[in-house]
Parts: sequence; structure tokens; C-alpha cells
Amino acid sequence: MAINTDKNSYTIIFATIMVVVVGSILAFLASALRPNIQENERFEKQQNILYAMGVNENDESSVNFIPTDKVEGEFHTYIKEQLVIEGDKITENDEAYLIDLKKQLSAKKKGEPFKLPLFIGEKDSKKFYIIPMYGKGLWDAISGFIALDDTMTVQGVYFDHKGETPGLGANIKQRYFMDDFTGETILKGQNYAGVAVVKGNNDPLNNTKDDNEVDALAGATITGNGVSAMIKESVNLYKGYLETIRVK
Repeated sequence: MAINTDKNSYTIIFATIMVVVVGSILAFLASALRPNIQENERFEKQQNILYAMGVNENDESSVNFIPTDKVEGEFHTYIKEQLVIEGDKITENDEAYLIDLKKQLSAKKKGEPFKLPLFIGEKDSKKFYIIPMYGKGLWDAISGFIALDDTMTVQGVYFDHKGETPGLGANIKQRYFMDDFTGETILKGQNYAGVAVVKGNNDPLNNTKDDNEVDALAGATITGNGVSAMIKESVNLYKGYLETIRVK
């Protein structure tokens, strides 16, 4: 018996079957690929942490991470300690880098217990204290890492974003922007002021390193404000620990 494909019922049944079939295939693929996705996420975090402390394969202008086939070994070579801060309690945890900072900050807002990961790296006999950051840009989340020495001077940063405007806010990932932060102090007197992204700070070459400012990105005011807020909030979250290692 021929099937009448002009009936509404046929269209509904066909669409339902296709949704079920396609949904099942996607669910299967997501499940099958999950281990690979998790591994890539792990490598990416390791790359970003190392990048902030200056362990990368940059050329003169571009951003080049340690390759994924080398990053795990390099991570364990340069990162000497991974700490978890819970209030006044500090413990070591070899997988602290896997802590989801977004979830921890959400717990903090709800008044629930939360954990803050912190990484201590060493390169050329120098120590780096690397803090993860999470904030809000123009369209979506922004995040990153900031590496400090014991004088609270920035040794490097890495910024990332979920959906900032290409050519504008998305440029927070560009070398020319991230490199400006190196050498800046996060202290203003005795206060943890962070580093602000400021439009018209009269220092476009960023030669002044004690003003807590870098030059803003053109056309990306809201993203820049988000970066400023993210850095300030992050360093203040870790203030208790930073006070214990800061050279005064």
C-alpha cells in the first residue's frame, strides 16, 4: 500500500523519527568523544597556565602555546605546587588546575563553601604565583590567568573569552594587549588595586609601570572594563594568601 506523504500526520511522524534518530546519534557521539574532549580541556588549562608564566613558543608577535604532545610534561616540570585555598585552610592538590572557578565563584555568591586554586611555578630560579580569573565581558564570560612575583609585579597574563566581538573585544587574546601587563604592579600603596584597562591613559607605549593602568583596546570599552574588574576582583580574592608571600 502506497504511503500518502501529503498528509500532515506523515510529516509529523517523519519529523519525530528524525529528531529521535539524530538526537540518539548526537548523544552517542557526545558520550564517545567525551574522554577526548576532557583531555583537550585539561591540556588547554595547562597551556594557559604556562603561558601566563612565560612558558610558551611565541615568536615576535604571535601567541604560540606549548604543543599538546609536550604540555603535560612541561606543566609538571615548571609548576612546582598546586594549592587549594578554602578560607584559612591551604592544601596541596595535584589536580587543582581542574577546579572549575566559575562554579566556585557561584558557590561563594550563594554563601556556600568554595575553593580557590593557585599555582606556584618556577623558571630560571624565579618563582611565579599564578592566579586564575573569571569575569564578564560584553557578550559572555571572559577568563584568564595572571602570574605575579613576590613584589606583586605582573610577570605575564593570559586572557580568553567566550564570545567577544572579533577585531574589538576579542583582541584581549592578542600579544600586543597581553604583553602590556607585564611589569605592572597590582598594588596601589598597600591596597590590591589590580591593573585597569583605561582609555586615554596618556601612556600608549606603556612605559609607566607603577600607575596600575594599561592602554585600552579601541572600540572595546565594555570588554576592557570587564578585564579591569576581573583582575581587581581576582587579586582581592587571593589577598590573604598574597599577603603571606609579599615582600614588604
